[in-house]
Amino acid sequence: MSIEVGNKVSGKVSGITNFGAFIDLGDRKTGLVHISEVSDSFIKDIKDVLKIGEEVTVKVMSIGDDGKIGLSIRRAVDKPVEPASSTPEKTGGYQGRRESAAPRSGGYQNPRGNSNSRGMKTVEPKKDDFDSLMSSFLKDSDDRLTILKRSTEGKRGGRGGRRN
Repeated sequence: MSIEVGNKVSGKVSGITNFGAFIDLGDRKTGLVHISEVSDSFIKDIKDVLKIGEEVTVKVMSIGDDGKIGLSIRRAVDKPVEPASSTPEKTGGYQGRRESAAPRSGGYQNPRGNSNSRGMKTVEPKKDDFDSLMSSFLKDSDDRLTILKRSTEGKRGGRGGRRN
């Protein structure tokens, strides 16, 4: 089987380092599986997962101009497709914080008067441009520097040593 990006090939682990494992693909070709591409879960020590001489199936992720072959074990495993779910734990998305809603009759009215039909609070983005944000940052920074200078002015002269 030819070694092309996207192909799944089998090989033997020929070396293990702290950052990954070298896989002998045959035909005098060797690729690297980075430690992050070994498993979907966290791996503290790759030697706990792979052993030298072990047969593995890998997916070719990249082939560099210099001949370096990037491999992945975790992407070579076919995973069953999970049905779409609305729970944040499975989707990994942020669903937002819901405000307590009034009875369904009229919906929730927040102090700004912004609400949607489900009674959830809506937040409008701020319309500050870069220049106004930068000027407010500079003003705040100058104020802090002024306070710092005032507090350190009277403290010059060392650590309370003798004065002659």
